[in-house]
Amino acid sequence: MATQKNALIVGASRGLGLGLVETFLQRGWRVTATQRSASPGLAGLSCDALRVETADIDDDAAVAALHGRLAGQSFDLIFVVAGVATQAHDPLHEVPRDVAARVYLTNAVSPVRFAEAFLDRLAPQGLVAFMSSILGSVALNESGGWETYRASKAALNTLARSFEIRHREKGLGVLLLHPGWVRTEMGGAEADIDVATSVTGTADVIEGYLGQTGTAYRDYTGQTLDW
Repeated sequence: MATQKNALIVGASRGLGLGLVETFLQRGWRVTATQRSASPGLAGLSCDALRVETADIDDDAAVAALHGRLAGQSFDLIFVVAGVATQAHDPLHEVPRDVAARVYLTNAVSPVRFAEAFLDRLAPQGLVAFMSSILGSVALNESGGWETYRASKAALNTLARSFEIRHREKGLGVLLLHPGWVRTEMGGAEADIDVATSVTGTADVIEGYLGQTGTAYRDYTGQTLDW
């Protein structure tokens, strides 16, 4: 029997994160899920294979404390899903500087800092995944809009790629994933697909990339995206 795989899913209180937790549990994984504050959705997933922890990725002390609580754990997948879209529809010059900075920190800096802090907990041939977006593609930006959000995801792509290069001798894989335009609180009711479609495809892409090395930028169907 194959060894049960372990996932750490960061930012799993609702939406895509919660859906990914449910999907990996259904596929027989053990899952440690983080929430920034108490999540009714996670609380409703009573399961021996699920461990729920509380941490804010923007708080270095909280991340360090989580690292300590998970001492001895090894993860085949570390997936940072957490992100924000504050004032995403406003053009850059209308977004207060502190708001734009916070979007950048939460969406680009904090996810990679989290991965750095937990790299010693990644299993051999493990995978680090980040929830990116097609909006982070500079080449595919033909419509504009979502300026601060786009910039934060483009920065995430760049920082994640540099993270993998910095640790290339460890032979890890890094995936930047676009979940599709999904009917969530962030995506809105007019979005193309539901959460189940997105997370099922995303989990398929992840499981297909396990054991591979280097950085890939893919959507939930497995299609490679232009940087």
